[in-house]
Amino acid sequence: MTSSDLHPRPQLARSHWIDLNGPWAFAYDDGDSGMDDGWFDRSDPFDRTVVVPFPPESRASGIGDTGYHPVVWYRRTVQVALVDRRERLLLHFGAVDYRADVWVNGRLVVHHEGGHTPFSADIAPVLTPGDGDQVIVVRAEDQPLDLGQPRGKQDWEEQPHKIWYHRTTGIWQPVWLEPVARCHIADVRWTPDLDQGLLGLHLRLNRRPDHPLTLRLRLSLRGQLLESDTCTIERAELRRALAIAPAERVMSRDEAFWSPRRPNLIEAELTLLDGDEVIDRVESYAGMRSCGYANGRFLLNGRPYYPRLVLSQGYWPESHLAAPDAGALRREVELIKAHGFNGVRVHQKVEDPRFLYWCDRLGLLVWGEMANAYVFAPTAVEQLTREWLEVLRRDYSHPCIVTWMPLNESWGVPALESDPAQRDYVRGLYHLTKALDPTRPVIGNDGWEHIVSDVWGIHDYTHDGSTLRQRYGTPGALERTLRLVQPHYRSLALPDLPQQGEPVMLTEFGGINFDPDPEQPWWGYGRAGDREAYLAKYAELLDAVLDSPAIAGFCYTQFADTEQESNGLVTADRTPKLDPEAVRAITRRPSQAIPGEILDHIQQIDEITVLQGGG
Repeated sequence: MTSSDLHPRPQLARSHWIDLNGPWAFAYDDGDSGMDDGWFDRSDPFDRTVVVPFPPESRASGIGDTGYHPVVWYRRTVQVALVDRRERLLLHFGAVDYRADVWVNGRLVVHHEGGHTPFSADIAPVLTPGDGDQVIVVRAEDQPLDLGQPRGKQDWEEQPHKIWYHRTTGIWQPVWLEPVARCHIADVRWTPDLDQGLLGLHLRLNRRPDHPLTLRLRLSLRGQLLESDTCTIERAELRRALAIAPAERVMSRDEAFWSPRRPNLIEAELTLLDGDEVIDRVESYAGMRSCGYANGRFLLNGRPYYPRLVLSQGYWPESHLAAPDAGALRREVELIKAHGFNGVRVHQKVEDPRFLYWCDRLGLLVWGEMANAYVFAPTAVEQLTREWLEVLRRDYSHPCIVTWMPLNESWGVPALESDPAQRDYVRGLYHLTKALDPTRPVIGNDGWEHIVSDVWGIHDYTHDGSTLRQRYGTPGALERTLRLVQPHYRSLALPDLPQQGEPVMLTEFGGINFDPDPEQPWWGYGRAGDREAYLAKYAELLDAVLDSPAIAGFCYTQFADTEQESNGLVTADRTPKLDPEAVRAITRRPSQAIPGEILDHIQQIDEITVLQGGG
């Protein structure tokens, strides 16, 4: 499978789908009169052309207008007909920021709220008979001044300031059509159980079948059949526990389990039959992987593991939050790995599923983070919670995701230390996430003011390696820092929060700016005058972290320059500022926090993987 033909939803992919990306008619509705004036059933207001899925603020869209335009409209005519009356036609949107209403042939088919999550509608009932034109119209509303809306780092000011960047309005992930049967597979969820050698399947149909159907399932690993199963489906949901490593076919951990060094993926083919007739067939995949924590260490597949993450905002100068092309998502993963990182923290953005696919396929840990609001209010709580539930549902089965992070740096909970309601909100999000996904660690609020968390993440942008050693160089120094030091004038842990084996990590540090022109505007946490000084400062900070036996992992800020933030290891167009091999040698240096025998084991696997051409 190539990057260009990758299905927009790789974990539930069908061979037949119709790509609706490309030119759409477009119109601004600054007076918000389109609904009253019936634009959903008219063509004359659409006086521009936009290239979907690029937001109209971006150059790639063909428009490039970054001003305030809270309401925008899209229109496209397609020619499609159903094979027979039993067939359905699903219209899918990967993401529309922020509210979306969709009409087909003048009839409303779906309303959705949430700028990072997918939605779809069965449009078969409203199609024009025969082979005539079908008209799709989308109204998107994205209020730039609404600080209660989960917006991440999209700026509320007209021009980007400090660490915020241009807005992304409207359609910014793929749009596609998918013909399906009246009863079809709607969702597939995978849950690995390494101790029992089982892979749990939770399959959901779009409706309860009128009569019993048959599901045929095939699982394979590197072309070897692992399991073949056939069962009857009488309800809308099915749960199965599938044996992955029977006694007569025992595989080693490295052959069967998923990890960044050995990203073993189990390929799944699910076929739904009505008698002998195939009515649906989807391709999916899963990874046998566990993640957790114990005794102050992060665990991957039951063993201590040292996350070496880099913060990535997934933002491009020509296309903003949308990737410039499908291949860019693979190149992003490859370039992050080339710099020696084994993971990425996707910051204030829910990434495109195709990015997660390449993290799964090539081996890169992901910390899944929600785009936050900036105020605490009932509507803000409701909006973020609803969208976060959709994020958890969409991305549950990706083996690359090993940690959930609903809130960052008390964004949206600015009075967390003093307001009981805000503390309850953080606890509520944490426990809700754990209830829906008990298989992954959850960070209630990353950076500081921890009240409930499986990982104590600290953000510390000191530009001095000796200060990092003073604060985190020994277990005693770390304990003192947690209780007494305030790197950002914020308490790291709120009073009476006991530490019970949770790992402590520097989840934001670094931020070194390198720009040969000191007169250019920039944002960073320290400046290097030339490449030699830049590499030396990177080594100084990384060495201080890696020499600490108390720090269980890190996330370096950041991977790529983003607007006026010029503290990336690569430029905004992804040109490395330093030799990636030199950075990799520093990033991959052994950590004092990993026991020697585990480190030796990991290094051996790394050498084998490199010899075999892995990442």
